[in-house]
Amino acid sequence: MKFAQIIDFETERIDEVRELLRSYEEQARSQGRAGTPVARTLLQDRANPNRYLAVVQFESHEAAMANSGAPETNELAQALSALMTRPTAYTDCDIVDHQSIR
Repeated sequence: MKFAQIIDFETERIDEVRELLRSYEEQARSQGRAGTPVARTLLQDRANPNRYLAVVQFESHEAAMANSGAPETNELAQALSALMTRPTAYTDCDIVDHQSIR
């Protein structure tokens, strides 16, 4: 079953966050690492412009857990936490339905 993790965070340094994510994803792709995310959507809260939700999709829960255990992911998490204005919250979800409307 496909899996998604919702990462709820606040930052005043979103450009730096986006650059770290881009670099991590590029490195994962070039190294051909297994279990890496297959998609990511970044949402900004209209009521609180420093709050963001990242929806990260994986092929499976097992792939997500393997990714979480990778040293590169730990390094990314540490670098990102330095840019946050509050602790990050995580929500793990099974994807039970996904439709592209257009």
